[in-house]
Amino acid sequence: MDRRHFIKRGFGAMATLGLGDTILLTHGAAQAAEQVLNYTPVLAGERAGQLRKVKNNYRTAKRITSVCLNCSTVCGIEAHVVDNKVIKIRGNPLDPNMGSYMTCAKGQSGPTINDYPERLLYPLKRVGKRGEGLWQRISWDEAYTEVADRIKASITSGHPERVALHQGRSRIDAEINRFLSAIGTPVQLNHRALCSSNKRAANYVSLGETDWESIDAERCKYFLNFGANFYEAHQGGLHLVSRVVKARYDHGAKLVTFDVRLSNTAGRSDEWHQPFPGTEGAVALAMAHVMLRENEFDQAFVDQYVQPGVATLRTWLADCTPAWAAKLSGIAVADIERLALEFARARPATVAFSNRGVGAHFNGFNAERAVVMLNALAGSIAKPGGYCYGLDEKLSIGRYPQPLPLPPAPKIRTDLEDPPEWPLANRWQKMKVGQIVYDFLRQGRAKLDVYLTYTLGSPMTWPEGRSTTVEVLLDETLIPFHACSDIVYSETAHYADLILPDATYLERWGLDIRNNLELTHFVTLRQPLTKPPGDARSFADVLFDIGRRLGPEQAKYFQFGSHEDFVRVQCSKLPTVGPDGRQFKDGFEYMKFYGAFIDKSAPKPYEIYRKPLSDKQLAGSRVEAGSGVVYRPNDKGKDSAVGLQVDGRAVRGFATPSRKFEIHAPEITQAARALGIVDDGMPTFARIPSHVDLPADRFILTSFKWNVHTQGRTASQKYLSEIVHDNPMWINVATAKKLGVKSGDMVELTTYRPRSGEDKAQQAYRGTGEVIGSARMRVFVTRGIHPRVVAVSNSLGWISGGRASEGKSGWRADVAARGISPDAAKGYAPAPALDDLNAGVWWDKKNGGRGNGVNINALLPINPQPLVGMQAWFDTVCSLRKVSS
Repeated sequence: MDRRHFIKRGFGAMATLGLGDTILLTHGAAQAAEQVLNYTPVLAGERAGQLRKVKNNYRTAKRITSVCLNCSTVCGIEAHVVDNKVIKIRGNPLDPNMGSYMTCAKGQSGPTINDYPERLLYPLKRVGKRGEGLWQRISWDEAYTEVADRIKASITSGHPERVALHQGRSRIDAEINRFLSAIGTPVQLNHRALCSSNKRAANYVSLGETDWESIDAERCKYFLNFGANFYEAHQGGLHLVSRVVKARYDHGAKLVTFDVRLSNTAGRSDEWHQPFPGTEGAVALAMAHVMLRENEFDQAFVDQYVQPGVATLRTWLADCTPAWAAKLSGIAVADIERLALEFARARPATVAFSNRGVGAHFNGFNAERAVVMLNALAGSIAKPGGYCYGLDEKLSIGRYPQPLPLPPAPKIRTDLEDPPEWPLANRWQKMKVGQIVYDFLRQGRAKLDVYLTYTLGSPMTWPEGRSTTVEVLLDETLIPFHACSDIVYSETAHYADLILPDATYLERWGLDIRNNLELTHFVTLRQPLTKPPGDARSFADVLFDIGRRLGPEQAKYFQFGSHEDFVRVQCSKLPTVGPDGRQFKDGFEYMKFYGAFIDKSAPKPYEIYRKPLSDKQLAGSRVEAGSGVVYRPNDKGKDSAVGLQVDGRAVRGFATPSRKFEIHAPEITQAARALGIVDDGMPTFARIPSHVDLPADRFILTSFKWNVHTQGRTASQKYLSEIVHDNPMWINVATAKKLGVKSGDMVELTTYRPRSGEDKAQQAYRGTGEVIGSARMRVFVTRGIHPRVVAVSNSLGWISGGRASEGKSGWRADVAARGISPDAAKGYAPAPALDDLNAGVWWDKKNGGRGNGVNINALLPINPQPLVGMQAWFDTVCSLRKVSS
């Protein structure tokens, strides 16, 4: 008998896959039918009519609170559940960021995730060549033994650091840290450098704390927005939007946006300005120049709390004139002058803020610092209506304890998790430089025995993901063993040796925390709304179960039990009496009911830098002459800066080395010097090397997110992909005229590796402009984009992940992981109405649709920014050529 008769094929076989059975899953496995006919969405038979008449009774549904994870905002939600099925999701009004039942489209899409037809249901072990797609169903016991034995081998060999865990957005950092610390490996890799590390680093070096500001938007009078598209895709965007709208309605707050593209935020602003890409930092410096020149700044705040002083700032900014910035950016001198003064005169209820539109450039770190600096000059730092910070945004062990004993932190370092080329990546927070991981493995800069991936779509979402990433994932000499935890058969799972079917965020536990725009500390509880299907299991529980199978030295850290038990301990210091007087046996039960705890005991952190030091903090302290820095011996007996002497009082100041807001940061100079880079420690503007003397036939490629998608988490959800499934290229009308194209025409986009700058650490990822790749795509002609820029949205162009993400229609009976079995489906009409992923994927090209778009990340180079290492997403030089469809 031929081999294929023993092998089940496609997701339709997943539901009936027996232990030891073999299944073939390949890229594009979701496509089950080559032809889709016209159909009438009616089921055949009496049973069909009964199914169609079912109505949800919301009055009898069970109410359960939890936390969304369809994006990084992690909103508190309230679900309605009937018979282990989520039928409705809305916001949890007890989440202070939400404050209402409102939630966005991504949150509303949540109920579709649990019942997603192409879900992974069982642990699968590779039985063919890696990347061939041939899998065998195994038990969890076998899976745990496989992973544990390999980890034990690394520990026994004296190389625990050869075990790495690479995560996307997990929200279970404490659990992952415990697992890796128990092993003794520091290699917890993340995606921070592909997301927000420049912004976070700029806040850290300036303020000395917090990873994301909490704009006091409701009380703000003037918003100066550099590259943040918070109406669509921004951390906390939904909550920021509601407060900005209120500020504009209540007291006429003004919103000014700088963006190369007419985003939804730019389109709803009072003013939209189009700078040349990567010149926002120059505009911010010129605004600072105007504020100092016209003496429109907070003199008292700058004198007391800003380093360096006014005299040095005036000298440094002398050449940063509006005319200089106008030449670089294309923004008119008069506009730079006017906006700078409008912003300054609205102080202190004024905010300058940013996001990836500024930070995701080769010069993004200093551009972010320049924007934050404007708040210091305006004296709006930690003021009502200003740029606020100082909230406890971490699940600190003191406040949220963990089961004892705690494993010690590993003391090993490796180039993979702490690359010396980017010394500031991990200085303030473990931000890593994730885009270089695969290339470092290829270079032999690090060795791995065990590679664990979790919610990581790197072949899809990484720069050079379809080339560098895939090449390394396929190479068993570089990655000897790869276990992937995922919900659907993703592009990462395709290149694994072991697949661990994960629970969705609606099926697992977790304590979550986020910065709060109401300026109060709060925490939320993620709890299961339904049971996961098949043998799917929460990744945290998987890690704990594996941990107990390691040697006794590791197993002792996992004796507390399950993930639920872990979270119960974390909640042990939370209240037992609710805001409405209800009593609970412990904090865990409190959180299960309300879903959120808000600490209203502490005042809002306005002017937190002025908080006086206590007698305990001052015990044994000394004040350094000249600087006024208050030092006190730390636990290691060394002097540590704890405050600042201001007007004869010892106050908290900022958590920087100087205890002041640091425009000048000496530690940046020191870090740069070690790499042979000259850096004055100021947020000085430098042009992007590849953009200097840009030829007339070359353009700059940028990407963006729609409000219904995140980078790698949402395309498999049909409700969201039917809203946005295609990503035509935005080009300016002038560009279109030169190319002779109109909206709907096709062009070939070709991208080039950036030219080398002076930074020696970047040489491995920079070149002389060689071609990276090409793709054909449809154009959208508009005046809403800079003439030298083309834009393509990301999150699309999947080749694995289910019918919705792949844009492939097909019969549910052929691909379903849950629901109607293939045998039962035989009695149905050709197109079951229950299967809205059949002809419901109306964007399938074979049905005349436009397909699922282009993976733009595959055409972008690995391009880490100096010192911090954030990916310079928006610097890629490209060319365009009209082609036939």
